[in-house]
Amino acid sequence: MIGQRQGIIVWLYSLKQAKMLRRFGNVHYVSKKLKYAVIYCNLDEAEALMEKISSYSFVKKVEPSYKPFLKMEFENSSPDKAKEYDYKMGI
Repeated sequence: MIGQRQGIIVWLYSLKQAKMLRRFGNVHYVSKKLKYAVIYCNLDEAEALMEKISSYSFVKKVEPSYKPFLKMEFENSSPDKAKEYDYKMGI
């Protein structure tokens, strides 16, 4: 049902217009202190939405999230044997 998702970080001059960003996608988080919002949308629509959002006067900067493009399998993901032994002992 939901395909690939892309996060878009929108830096704002004022938080008054943060509610207006709901029409572009799912607003996941709004930071009052740093004045930014995180929006999730479909991956294939992300570039067009970024251009459209950046054309508004209340938007300072628009950045994409690079999480879908990062490799999430880590090389050394096995736990350390010494720590594993300590946990079994109850120390």
